[in-house]
Amino acid sequence: MTSSTPVENRTDADIELKDLVVEFTSPDGDTKRVLHDISLSVPTGQFIALVGKSGCGKTTLLNTIAALVQPTSGSLTVHGQQPREARAHLGFMPARDALLPWRSALGNVEYGLELRGVGKKERRETAARWLNAVHLKGSESLWPWQLSQGMRQRVALARTWALDPDVLLMDEPFAALDVTTRVAVQEEFLRLWQSERRKTVVFVTHDLGEAIALADRIVLLNGGEVQYDVEVGIERPRNLQDIAADPRYQEIHHRLRSAI
Repeated sequence: MTSSTPVENRTDADIELKDLVVEFTSPDGDTKRVLHDISLSVPTGQFIALVGKSGCGKTTLLNTIAALVQPTSGSLTVHGQQPREARAHLGFMPARDALLPWRSALGNVEYGLELRGVGKKERRETAARWLNAVHLKGSESLWPWQLSQGMRQRVALARTWALDPDVLLMDEPFAALDVTTRVAVQEEFLRLWQSERRKTVVFVTHDLGEAIALADRIVLLNGGEVQYDVEVGIERPRNLQDIAADPRYQEIHHRLRSAI
């Protein structure tokens, strides 16, 4: 592994991976190793982006942290617990909004709270507050088919945030949006993340520019291994419209693109 900024083990880490290996067995009995001896420490409140070519193991690593994939060997703790035990501390936002078509915008934001047994009055107030936070006040009664893709992603963002997770796991959550809408939703997300208690974020993306613009730290995976691990080092708050002109942005973008 090459790293411009070595990352030390931290006692305040929300996510700790040590020599993590994930293998899948095909129907014909062959074994494929998808992740090779991954060791990472993600401090509480850090925003880390996972980048790399398709098939490099980004989503597998995210799903292993989310307890959707069982590691073959090595150790993994999330919020000081085994991944399955830590699920109450996790929020997961997939590439598609996955809104329930039979629920309104408000009902979709309420859904996770309802599953957790939150009372009707409290969950309705919480859902309304988060819809307002993502600038969807007045859209509470709209059905998913009445919402633009950007509005749907905002509802999904509000639904995730309403659960108040300690760790956010995000799998290319803005990839389906057009360029203009994508920047607007990215800015919305950063505004929330910077103004609220900064949650630990693990963010998968194919877009190097998105990774640099949003994250504190970028990990490049190649062939299931950590090839590159770098701190972004660009001051916050960030202007996503102009960040590409920052010399540090250009330097990291060039180095990552060359490594890929």
